Amino acid sequence: MRSILQHLRFHFSFFLLPVYLFAISQSANPDYTKAIWAFIILHLLVYPASNAYNSYFDKDEGPIGGIEKPLPVNIQLYYVSIIIDIVAVLLSVLFCSWPFALGILVYGLISKAYSHPIIRLKKYPILSWLVVGLFQGAFIYLLVFQLISKNLLPFLNPSAILPALLTSFNLWAFYPITQVYQHDEDAKRGDITLSLKLGIKGTFVFTGSLFLLSTIGFFWYFSKPDALFTHNFILYLLCMAPSLIFFNYWIFKVWKDESKANFKNTMMMNLLGSLCLNIFFGLLILKF
Repeated sequence: MRSILQHLRFHFSFFLLPVYLFAISQSANPDYTKAIWAFIILHLLVYPASNAYNSYFDKDEGPIGGIEKPLPVNIQLYYVSIIIDIVAVLLSVLFCSWPFALGILVYGLISKAYSHPIIRLKKYPILSWLVVGLFQGAFIYLLVFQLISKNLLPFLNPSAILPALLTSFNLWAFYPITQVYQHDEDAKRGDITLSLKLGIKGTFVFTGSLFLLSTIGFFWYFSKPDALFTHNFILYLLCMAPSLIFFNYWIFKVWKDESKANFKNTMMMNLLGSLCLNIFFGLLILKF
């Protein structure tokens, strides 16, 4: 039981919370009852099930996302992940909507293709990077947005496209950094991740470049014709400042010693980046 609870990694859902909060913040009149159900289904069921499924097939012995010393896994973890996924789909049908339930089913299948040895998207650096960023970002954003906004086809609404893509750009920027300390473990399994391809320093350059593009995207999204800097964009910069300061400090340390691209610093970067975004989107929900 202890191993199962560890590999569900409930705390890891915090890192994906910004996507959900951004969708809530951009809905003019959100249905908060359905928003609560979406939170429960995604963060307490779907994401933990995906973590468990991934852990079962990876059988990591070294640090993984959110766990420094993973416990051994067994077949029970696999069954628990499948049962949780089924419960998530059933709850989506009962308390959310059929489109949302279908989206949850699709997300679950994609997450399984990422880890399952027959398909294992994880082996393909560019494809896995694109898929993870697209489905954990834009796909989930649109799924939540359509549910709480009572809009069955949000992808036909031009105003939903840019913020959805911005969530993906953030994930595309941060995702390689989450792999930077796992090069030896990934190579041992034959998983050629994007970070492994880029190298340690290349990963930092890549992440910094994409985060700059993401920031420009947020400026464009929040800009107004009569103002160069809007209230929301200034708030974004202020909220993100701690993570940017740490990232630049981390780059400085890594350039002197690549061993600093380790589990501890990676988790600190993930925590700071997620916390800063969660605070920003939370303030938008509160109409700060």
